Amino acid sequence: MEIETSVLTTIGHTPLVRLRKVVPANCATILVKVEGHNPTGSMKDRMAQSMLAAAEADGRLQPGDSVVEYTGGSTGAALALVCAVRGYRLRIISSTAFSGDKLIQMAALGAELTLIPSANGQITKQLIREMIGTAAEFGRRPHTYWTDQLTNTASIAGYHPMGQEIWDQTGGRVDGFVQAVGTAASLRGATTPLRQHNPRLRVVAVEPAESAVLSGGAPGAHLIEGIGIGYHPPMWDPDLPDEIIPVPTANAEAMARRLATEEALLTGTSSGANVVAAIELGRRLGPDATIATVLVDSGLKYLSTNVFRTNQI
Repeated sequence: MEIETSVLTTIGHTPLVRLRKVVPANCATILVKVEGHNPTGSMKDRMAQSMLAAAEADGRLQPGDSVVEYTGGSTGAALALVCAVRGYRLRIISSTAFSGDKLIQMAALGAELTLIPSANGQITKQLIREMIGTAAEFGRRPHTYWTDQLTNTASIAGYHPMGQEIWDQTGGRVDGFVQAVGTAASLRGATTPLRQHNPRLRVVAVEPAESAVLSGGAPGAHLIEGIGIGYHPPMWDPDLPDEIIPVPTANAEAMARRLATEEALLTGTSSGANVVAAIELGRRLGPDATIATVLVDSGLKYLSTNVFRTNQI
């Protein structure tokens, strides 16, 4: 075994696992990229490293500077990881709408938190706008770099390796790729190498059914953390996916619980939504097809939420 030179070199190269018990008969093979194996338990480690490396390379981020970002949690923890290694102070703008486990993790890694209250603990367009506005205010301070994840295209390149890893791990057999949309960077980034290898790849974007704006619906409140910001994210490319599948919060939560109890894969609600959509596509493509999707983070980030909390505890 090799000794790593830094925790940052452990980002990526996550397992690809075949689902068995939650997949119905006559469905395509469903493979999940287990991104919870990244250092902070999320695929966001990939994009955080990519964004900060790009800013260092062109001089926007220099020694002694501070970093600021708005986030529901996983991006914040990922940025905190990179900032701790690289020596930057980090200010995170988040909200009480997001998992307390995520907030604790960000603070544990050294982030300074500014929390914005949310009515009924729900994720809404207004909340996201307020978080962005607060981050922008901090970002105008001297010697401060605002990563601005919704518009930072450097994050897309951070997900290119994820797509390549999926291709390599399947031996070049991927007929469909399914991914939920937050910033849209992971969908664009992972799809790029997959479509280069297989131009006929069927790509599916996933969003909350309660806020299905990508499908032409109205924005609404939902409880699927990390996706569904209530408007088209700046990096969204409507020509990229072949279709968009809206998934209700309740279905995403139920699948997250099934993945834990039936597949022993502890993950969050956006991952549950991904699997629900992958199975929907898999029923249509049939048993000869192979579909890859992403378990975007670890369920350890959601233990304090209603997804896993029970009356017995």
